[in-house]
Amino acid sequence: MRLSPAFAALLADALLVLHLAVIAFVLLGLCLAWIGRWRHWSWVHRRGWRGLHLLMCVWIAVQTWLGQLCPLTVWEQDLRRLAGQATHQESFIGHWLSRLIYWDAPWWVFTLAYTGFALAVVLTWVLVRPRGPASGPG
Repeated sequence: MRLSPAFAALLADALLVLHLAVIAFVLLGLCLAWIGRWRHWSWVHRRGWRGLHLLMCVWIAVQTWLGQLCPLTVWEQDLRRLAGQATHQESFIGHWLSRLIYWDAPWWVFTLAYTGFALAVVLTWVLVRPRGPASGPG
């Protein structure tokens, strides 16, 4: 299937927005778990979202240890090439979201940051225990 350049650019921007949503979920998820513990929010103990959060954080850290880029980044770059755009040229929204998401730093910085964050999420899993559906509220 051949995509039109305009549609490929639109899909690339959509992937960038999705990427931002994933990042927000990962970052805010850790913060909300601790705030929820402090505020006694029962929903922060739900095993489903806590498990998804933990898996995503560990997966991101493992990817960096393996030297792999996030699939969302790879797909977005492929779509930008199909759209005839250089990977650094995007729409207005794409430009600013890219600046927010993609930083110019050595790979080891990302590996250290993602690993540290994943360890913080694992520690949160232990200290702010998720509960199964049978455990009841709060």
